[in-house]
Amino acid sequence: MVASTFPAAQDSAQALQNVRLALRSLHPQVMTWRRQIHQHPELGFAETLTAQFIHEKLTQWDIPHEIGIAKTGIVALVRGDRPGPVLAIRADMDALPIHEENDLDYKSKHPGKMHACGHDGHVAIALGTAHYLNTHRHTFSGTVKFIFQPAEEGPGGAKPMIEAGALHNPDVDALIGLHLWQQLPIGTLGVREGALMAAVETFDCTILGRGGHGAIPQQTIDSIVITAQIITALQTIVARNLDPIDSAVVTVGTFHAGTACNVIADTAKISGTVRYFKPQYADYFDRRIEQIISGVCTMHGATYQLNYRKLYPPVINDSTITALVRSCAEDWAQMGIQPLQSTTPSVSQPESVTPHCQTMGGEDISYFLNAVPGCYFFVGSSNVEKGLIFPHHHPQFNIDETALAIGMEVFVRVVERFCPIA
Repeated sequence: MVASTFPAAQDSAQALQNVRLALRSLHPQVMTWRRQIHQHPELGFAETLTAQFIHEKLTQWDIPHEIGIAKTGIVALVRGDRPGPVLAIRADMDALPIHEENDLDYKSKHPGKMHACGHDGHVAIALGTAHYLNTHRHTFSGTVKFIFQPAEEGPGGAKPMIEAGALHNPDVDALIGLHLWQQLPIGTLGVREGALMAAVETFDCTILGRGGHGAIPQQTIDSIVITAQIITALQTIVARNLDPIDSAVVTVGTFHAGTACNVIADTAKISGTVRYFKPQYADYFDRRIEQIISGVCTMHGATYQLNYRKLYPPVINDSTITALVRSCAEDWAQMGIQPLQSTTPSVSQPESVTPHCQTMGGEDISYFLNAVPGCYFFVGSSNVEKGLIFPHHHPQFNIDETALAIGMEVFVRVVERFCPIA
């Protein structure tokens, strides 16, 4: 059962500072873990080395856990000194099929694979939080369930983990997670109620016409002309079918057709993606896209083959859990980053919490948040002064590792407020 409100923070400034100092002393180890994981990136459902690394750490700390969930997933339990609610913390583990171009001593050792989205940091933050809570069980009640999830980048590991029972035994009351976020500078936290990230849907379509000589078009059904009309017409879905207040995107990303300048192509192929925030559109875009494709093809005498896939629903943050996370984030911001002292580089940006962090990017944590109330939030990780400006999925992506300490501190604050000692 999730409380409608949570107790206000009762800790003294000195107690909060002690938590911070304890986490900062752990920060160098967390950076080492992140860099070790960074050197060994693995794609979705193949995170065997990463899972083994997590397993070894949890075993070393005597934290009970189950391995091999949805192939490579892990679920660990850290119990407080007293009974209480169950809060889950989710961290994704997989990397991307990108060849790293950074000149780092911890550069990827796997050619063509790279942690270019920060998941190495997510795992390190979760491990650091688990280690801290395991040695500070007297500071919280109930249970914190750590869910190390495979395959967020694709084809999606959240749903298989849920189907394998990751939210049960014990049943999870609420779930939180974070994403290191290059769109926000270090020292900024993005916490937003409601829709944070978009649904992700994709499509592939082949238009079947009739080829022929480029100088005798009357004998053909020109698949290129038909497909060009389809691409243009698809843009009217957002421009003319949706309420202008509702945000959505229909993007055609590929268009392949033809073999020679004087040959009318008999087939053309396109693929694209659809993004939207409101769950009410879950069954809308696939129907409307097929209506447009079918109508244009019928008009020209062509046929088509459409493959439409619904990958991830939108990420919707629960209002109550988000209010708790925001409160903890604001408490963190009021203390500022500077007390990190010598354990972490100082930053010049002011500490802040912002709701202006909505993105059309997608994330399969949405499946967890559809199953239990929760909050997914962003931890700013870019730093212009250090040249850490490259976006997610870029071959030179890298983070300001100060963000690892910030993520741990917010996680711990949320745990101690959600699972308070009575």
